[in-house]
Amino acid sequence: MASPLATESPSINRAWEAFVAHVPAILLAWIAAMGISVIGTVVYFVISALLTMLSGADPNGGGTVLAMVLGQLGQLPFMVLSSFVGVLLAAIPALYYERGEVITVQAAFAALFEKPWRYLWAGVLFTVLVLVGFLFCVLPGVLILFVTPLYVNRIFNTNLSVTDAFAASVQALFRSPQGIQYLGLELLTILLVLVVSICTCGFGALLALPVSSFYLQNAAYNKGLIS
Repeated sequence: MASPLATESPSINRAWEAFVAHVPAILLAWIAAMGISVIGTVVYFVISALLTMLSGADPNGGGTVLAMVLGQLGQLPFMVLSSFVGVLLAAIPALYYERGEVITVQAAFAALFEKPWRYLWAGVLFTVLVLVGFLFCVLPGVLILFVTPLYVNRIFNTNLSVTDAFAASVQALFRSPQGIQYLGLELLTILLVLVVSICTCGFGALLALPVSSFYLQNAAYNKGLIS
């Protein structure tokens, strides 16, 4: 059952206060995800360079292309792990409003590793659906992205299967009376994040994105899209 604070009227001030209380967990999750991503990039370049040198391949030839492909394969596990840890940036706000208590670093990572295969499968399914959506005239992929806050909440806070969690999230956003209003809030929030990011050369996104995650989770509960 959601915390009473989750259904209170959302505001930027309340979202900011929630973000400040969670800076340690969010910061560590961000650093971990970025660190893993950097290691994966280094692995890619090392594998590509070594295979190119050992094969004596022409820099513009097929051997170099093969070396780059193998480098990408070597980088893939790090990309998956980075995404796996990075989902905490969206999950921490969902856990906070559900539990009604500040999510510590230990609690955040304990929740992440409690059901790792569930979260990995949820991420794979969502990524595939978004990619397929973008292949079909882009718009379906964009609409699926708007389901993200609701989907993440149901994945971490319910026992619904991954597919049922996605279906319930889509239904809540596009078929409930409050869904269109919430979609409008998402659009305004994204616009605000973009403005802040552009005006600060991208640095403002480091604050605007997590604050917006807290705001949208609170709004989802407030409008009854998550109960």
